[in-house]
Amino acid sequence: MTVPESTYRVQLRPEFTFADAAGLTGYLRDLGIGALYASPVLDATPGSTHGYDVVDPTRARPELGGETARQELSKQLKEAGLGLVVDIVPNHMSVETPKVNRWWWDVLTHGRDSEHAAFYDVDWDRGPILLPVLGDDDAVSELTVEGGELVYYDHRFPIAPGTGEGTPQEVHERQHYRLVGWRRGNAELTYRRFFDITNLAAVRVEDPVVFAETHGEVLRWVADGDVTGLRVDHPDGLADPGGYFRRLRENAPGAWIVAEKILHPGEPLPQSWPVDGTTGYDALREIAGVFVDPAAEPAYTALADELGVRTGYHDVEAEARRLVTDRILVAEVRRIAALLHHENTEAAREAVAETMVAFPVYRSYLPEGEQHWETAIAAAREARPDLGDALDALDAQVRAEPGGELATRIQQTSGMVVAKGTEDTTFYRYTRFAALNEVGGNPDRFGLDVEEFHRLAAARDAGYPAAMTTLTTHDTKRSEDTRARASVLAELPGEFADAVRRWTASRGIDEPSLNLLAWQTLVSTWPIEPPRLRDYLDKAAKEAKLRTSWTDHDEEFEKAVAAWPDDVMGDAELAADIAEFVSRIEGPGWSNSLGQKLVQLTAPGVPDVYQGTELWDLSLVDPDNRRPVDYAARREILARVVEGEQPEIDASGAAKLLVTHKALKLRQEHPALFHGYRPLRAEGAAADHVLAYNRGPGLVVAVTRLPVGLAKAGGWRDTVLPLPDGVWTDVLTGRDATPDVATLFDRYPVVLLVRGDA
Repeated sequence: MTVPESTYRVQLRPEFTFADAAGLTGYLRDLGIGALYASPVLDATPGSTHGYDVVDPTRARPELGGETARQELSKQLKEAGLGLVVDIVPNHMSVETPKVNRWWWDVLTHGRDSEHAAFYDVDWDRGPILLPVLGDDDAVSELTVEGGELVYYDHRFPIAPGTGEGTPQEVHERQHYRLVGWRRGNAELTYRRFFDITNLAAVRVEDPVVFAETHGEVLRWVADGDVTGLRVDHPDGLADPGGYFRRLRENAPGAWIVAEKILHPGEPLPQSWPVDGTTGYDALREIAGVFVDPAAEPAYTALADELGVRTGYHDVEAEARRLVTDRILVAEVRRIAALLHHENTEAAREAVAETMVAFPVYRSYLPEGEQHWETAIAAAREARPDLGDALDALDAQVRAEPGGELATRIQQTSGMVVAKGTEDTTFYRYTRFAALNEVGGNPDRFGLDVEEFHRLAAARDAGYPAAMTTLTTHDTKRSEDTRARASVLAELPGEFADAVRRWTASRGIDEPSLNLLAWQTLVSTWPIEPPRLRDYLDKAAKEAKLRTSWTDHDEEFEKAVAAWPDDVMGDAELAADIAEFVSRIEGPGWSNSLGQKLVQLTAPGVPDVYQGTELWDLSLVDPDNRRPVDYAARREILARVVEGEQPEIDASGAAKLLVTHKALKLRQEHPALFHGYRPLRAEGAAADHVLAYNRGPGLVVAVTRLPVGLAKAGGWRDTVLPLPDGVWTDVLTGRDATPDVATLFDRYPVVLLVRGDA
């Protein structure tokens, strides 16, 4: 099996193609990367900036350079000794522009008689496929026929053979689809989709024919040795994730395979999945959490209460999930409820919805993980005792047929309810301490202590040593350095609370949760350009769905939010106050950044470096995190580091590149050092501010945590880190190590120690 020492994630798009990625080969080799890790490379919707909207899985995307450029990229990576990991999307395909998706076009043309009718998860029993693209239902009067196609402004649809006579409206009535007002989609859609995105139609990849057609090209690349690893997007949406992974492994026996599976604390990865691990959100939660001071929880709860931000996390989460079942995924809930053998249709619908609201994890994988299903049913019964009969019927039917359609669909959909309700709604409403509001995170768990981190790291080493680990992805709510600086706020709860009170009195946003989120965002990304902050706050306000949303706009509120960044930064006195506060958390934020990066690069697992984050990167949620990366600057700094420069910790971020390069090179050149995991514990007055461990007998990693509290308490004082026998040298500085922690950390707040005989 080809397990890379590390990966480097790039976001391919028409402005950054296969050729541009190939141009990074030398830089990535010199940085110490083991494999390029690319966003989806199959043909996608024209102009797509991310590639998850695949329209043709049988060819490399022409807008990226097509097959010739793909082959050249593979060739250059092989020559440099790098692997290639590609992101694949088995759950759905884009139907936004029907004509570029030839399978969907054929389904719309021929309906159930299409040779591709079984490719998509369509509820054929409900009549023609519903396409919610019109401004409203009356807009059907605006349809025209042009070039043998039915046309609505920029939208074009096929006309079935022999049905093209008469008015456009008459032609429309004869088709295998119906164009309706866009607002009807959530409640009436007749095909399964990706979350609430009607432009992404779910694919029935559980069908062996569909699997072969959708995976054949990528598997050919694997067989040819061009692709060495696969990252599988959203397996929770599949009818049978375990069966899918078994089929994938059979067809790609030598590939490194990681699943984009979000695990709740304590939730195991299904052991029947033949994968190497997850894509690392569990590791992110653990690594980021150990740099958050749990002692700040009461102060931030009090501040949120004072400002009118709700602090009952589980109540907020349940309310947000219920919003998803009752207003957003209504069509999906109804389709599932119709499968339940129960005489009361409404009770059946509510029982299905309540069970998905109550899921303790994203989904169950019956018959595996039956306890998660039991927990959901029990919680639903407690929340809605009036639904006892319907819940009993649901529980009995699902248990009787764990592979049946009812069980399958409710499990597929529960993941969408949890993700949409928690990640995309709750995380923008429950803003008590935003650094915890991360994909795979649990905002109600305020940080992680060192002993718990050690336990979880050892478990990863024992169970999934080849799992991916990450700190930043294309889906994270904020980049690792933004999160690292935001984590410092846990060490200054009183000072930040006072600042927020002052700032809110001066320029507050008239919605408490967004107001508290905005100030945390501003200080953790300062100095951010107003347009970037404006776009982020607009997205945050709409995702929260409190005062406005993507579909129901409060124009006045949105206008006020849009003006806020310029108003704040244009207020000289306020801006100076914010800048002064940021100056106090910037240095500790850099310390956190270096600490969490070194831990991620050296702890059990295969570390991924997200594009550009080898320097400081204060990005927010997509599309902010897809901005172009200045590789010329990174190459120049790397050249200096390779020549031996030991940069200062300053705004350039060169110190982070030093840490990244040295750790990656050590992993690459001495992989035997990175086997095993054993905690090391400091002793003395500031022992709690050290996180340290052995990776095998010849490697020690030690980093600083909670640097503000450390300084307040008087520094390291008598703290020592007892090292195993031998002469230890810090790879970052070339200096011999000493047990005295003050000396150990006097150059950088992190050390990477190798024993002389190693």
